[in-house]
Amino acid sequence: MTPTVATLLRKPSGWLPLALSLAAIGLIVEHVAFIGVAPQADEVAEARIFQVLMLLDALVIGAFAVRWLPVAPKAASAVFALQLLIAAIPLITIAVLEW
Repeated sequence: MTPTVATLLRKPSGWLPLALSLAAIGLIVEHVAFIGVAPQADEVAEARIFQVLMLLDALVIGAFAVRWLPVAPKAASAVFALQLLIAAIPLITIAVLEW
């Protein structure tokens, strides 16, 4: 039986990238709420945490693609696209804010 989109999203490699991306978005929102959007002279802890979150995100998305795209191409492609879309949100936000 081939996995469905819902089945793949229940697997850790399916939902973990979404959680990591949402954590990165939350980190950006928290930073903007408390510090503002002006560039900082020194990289603060949030910048390092953001970098680690996005690195882990990329690794887990890559592992998902390697594991599930050959097995269930249709369902895995949908989940993979969702993971990439959600991962792009914090990256685009950082680019727009020119941090």
